[in-house]
Amino acid sequence: MPAFNSQCLELDLHRLELRYAHARLVEPRAVERLARSIERHGQLMPCIGVADGERVVLLDGYRRVAALQRLGRDTAFVERWSCDLAHALITVLCRTQARALAAIEEALLLRELTEGLGLTQNELAQRCGRDASWVCRRLQLISGLPEKVLAAVREGTLSTWAATRVIAPLARANAAHAERLLQSARTEALSTRELNCCFEHYRRAGHLARERLIANPRLFLQALSATGEARAAQRLRAGLEGECAADVRSIEVLSVRLRKRLATLSRDSLPQALVNALAHLRTTLEAFLAQLESDCQHDPRGDRDGGARAQSPGPLAARDQPHTQALA
Repeated sequence: MPAFNSQCLELDLHRLELRYAHARLVEPRAVERLARSIERHGQLMPCIGVADGERVVLLDGYRRVAALQRLGRDTAFVERWSCDLAHALITVLCRTQARALAAIEEALLLRELTEGLGLTQNELAQRCGRDASWVCRRLQLISGLPEKVLAAVREGTLSTWAATRVIAPLARANAAHAERLLQSARTEALSTRELNCCFEHYRRAGHLARERLIANPRLFLQALSATGEARAAQRLRAGLEGECAADVRSIEVLSVRLRKRLATLSRDSLPQALVNALAHLRTTLEAFLAQLESDCQHDPRGDRDGGARAQSPGPLAARDQPHTQALA
């Protein structure tokens, strides 16, 4: 990348144009740590800007400016570059000695270069020293994301993963539900794990259940947690015997479902993979049934239930029986 001249200046904060603030993440904790460092040691690294008339467009150093504003400072140490805006933005993307940009920050800057300054993806890749697939993947991170979602990511309310894997797919299916879930994520501080849990249940739910989930995601998560705790307590009470009984019921349900599905298939056109799987299942079941028969024959409950005894010395104890007239 060609060199250019730069000049370090002490500029008033009001002369800095925060044109690309929307392309940087807002991280209050990081700004607070930086403010304490500046108060103790001063501003060690200059901000980066490009002259645009009497003002300077800020390219890098948005956290430093926010920290200086928090401290009530009026000026900032700025390195002013003498080059065009596109060249300066690409240089910021390629810089490695400063703070590493988040993927979505890189995507937002690339969008500024393609949509705002008219550069092509291939030209960007060449000038950034990257391949075209990297530029394309970065732009795909924010393609189709509403501005409200991008704002939530910038504010730290929403992670990039939740924005691209939860809110964006939901917005394509139901924009109103996506907006309401995003609002709940802001007001109730839903984590990425909680948002993903809501989305997974939303995909499998009916219309009425979806409305209830979107109306109050926090209540749904609390009910889900309570249900999980109740099931865990039930399994703990039932012990290993209860788990075995539950497995037996699950096998029964699966066998019924499998029989219904197999009945709809043509026996002459079954794929070989399914035939092999059924043959393996049959072998497994035959071995299991042999063990099951052996276990049932040696059931220790037979004596307690009044079953036949091989060495019984006398008749069984008499039980309450109805009279002969009643039987007749």
